[in-house]
Amino acid sequence: MEAGLPANLTRLGRKNSKTTKPGIVHLGLGAFFRAHGAVYIEEAVNASGGDWGIIGVSLQSPRMRDQLAPQDFAYTAQELGPSGETLRQIEIVQDLLVAREDPEAVLAAMADPEIRIVSLTITEKGYCHDPATGALNVSHPDIKHDLESELPVSAPGFLVRALQRRKAAGLPPFTVLTCDNLPENGKLVSRIVLDFAQELDPDLARWIEEEGRFPSTMIDRIVPATKQEDIDALAEKTGVYDAALVQHEPFRQWVVEDDFVPAYGTGARPDLGAVGVELVEDVTPYEHMKLRMLNGTHSSLAYLGYLAGYETIADTVADTMFAAFVKALWRREIMPSFEAPPGVDLSAYADALFGRYSNPAIRHRTWQIAMDGSQKLPQRILGTVRDNLAVGRHCQGLGTAIAAWMIYVGGTDLTGAPIDVRDPLADQLKALSDGGETPGEKVAALLSVKQIFDQDLAAEIRLEIEAAYMLLMADGVRTVLEDLS
Repeated sequence: MEAGLPANLTRLGRKNSKTTKPGIVHLGLGAFFRAHGAVYIEEAVNASGGDWGIIGVSLQSPRMRDQLAPQDFAYTAQELGPSGETLRQIEIVQDLLVAREDPEAVLAAMADPEIRIVSLTITEKGYCHDPATGALNVSHPDIKHDLESELPVSAPGFLVRALQRRKAAGLPPFTVLTCDNLPENGKLVSRIVLDFAQELDPDLARWIEEEGRFPSTMIDRIVPATKQEDIDALAEKTGVYDAALVQHEPFRQWVVEDDFVPAYGTGARPDLGAVGVELVEDVTPYEHMKLRMLNGTHSSLAYLGYLAGYETIADTVADTMFAAFVKALWRREIMPSFEAPPGVDLSAYADALFGRYSNPAIRHRTWQIAMDGSQKLPQRILGTVRDNLAVGRHCQGLGTAIAAWMIYVGGTDLTGAPIDVRDPLADQLKALSDGGETPGEKVAALLSVKQIFDQDLAAEIRLEIEAAYMLLMADGVRTVLEDLS
C-alpha cells in the first residue's frame, strides 16, 4: 500500500509489462487525449501490433506527471452512459516528461528516430498564433524566446527545434498530428511551424515543407473535467485509488487525413482504420460539421446557460427553452452554412448531438466550456456567421451567443455576481468592456479586438450584436431565447 492512502485502498498499477516501444510523442497529455486518442492507439496496437507507445509531454505543469508516475502511467477511462458506466484500464502511455523542468529531454525524445508521430492537444492558445488570421504571433513572448534559444518553451518551438535536430542528423521528419478543435488544423499547424522555421532558417523551412506531413483531423468525444469527488467515488467502489482517472461519454469519432511521412512506408502510423478511425483524403467537411454543429452550439449554450444560472450542459438543455433554441440554431443558421460530409444526414447528426448533450451522467460544466473564448469564437461561431452573411442569411441566434460572450468576459453576470473568466485576453477584454459606458460602446470596443474579429465582419454585425446585448441585459436569457425560438 502506498503511504498516504487509506488502509483499505491500493494505488492503481500497470497490469502488463511495457512490451510496446514508444513511437509517438504527445504534447499536452490532458484528459481529452487520454480519453480519446490514447484509447484508439492502444486498441490499434492490440489489434494489429506495432511499436506505438506514447511518451507524453506536459508543457507547463508537473501535475499530470505526478499523478501518473506512481501508477507507472496507467489510468482508468470511465465511460458514463445514461444507463450506467464501464471501466477500462489504459496502459499505452510509457512516460511523461515536463518541458519546463527538462526541455532537453523532450527534444531528445522528439528527435529519436523511433518516434514517427508527434501529436498535440494543447488547446487553441497553445499554438501562439493569431486566431483571426492563423499566422504565427512572432511577438508572443514564448515565440520570441524560442527563436533565440535552442531550448524552447512553446509547442511551435519544440516542433521546429526537434525537426531541426532530425534534419541535422539525416533523419526523416516526424508526422505532426494535431488533435485540437481548429478548422483545417493540419494546415494551420503547418503554417505556424513553417512561419517559425522561416524566421529561424529558410533552408529548414524548405525541408519541412517538402518532407514533412501535417494531416488534418477531426476529433469528437465529450470529456468533462474530472473532480476529486469522482476519483474518491471510484476508489470507494473499487478499492483502488486512481489519481489520473478520466471520464467520457460513450460516443467517439476520429477522422484523419491519411497523409503521413512517406519515408516510413507502412510503419508511418498505427493501424487506426482497424479500430474505427475514419481515414479520409479531406477532413474539411467533417471539421465544419463538428466545429459548427457541436462546438459552436456547445459554446453558445455555455455562455447563455451560464448567464441563466445553469451549471452543466445537461442542465441547460433540460430547460425546454434552451432545447428549442439549440434545435432552431442548428436548423436555421448552422446546417445551411456548409456542405455535409458524404453520406451524412445532418438532421440525424443534430438529433444525436442533442441526445449526447442531454446525457445526465456527463456533468460538462458551462464554465469549463466557456474558457478561452477569445481563441474559440473565430473557429466555432464567427466562420458560420461570415458564411451566412455572404448569402444574405442573418444569424440572430449566433449573434445572441456572441453578445452573451461579451457580457461574460465583462466579468459580471446578469445578477451582478462576479465571473471567474479564464482567457488569454481576459484582462484586455475586461478593460475594454469596463471602458464603455453604454452597451453600444462596450460592444464596439470588444468588436475592435483584431485577434478575434475580422474588422469587416465586425462592422457588419455590430448593430445586431448591440441589440442582442441590450436585450439580454434588460430582459434576461430565457425571455430573449423565447423570442428567438
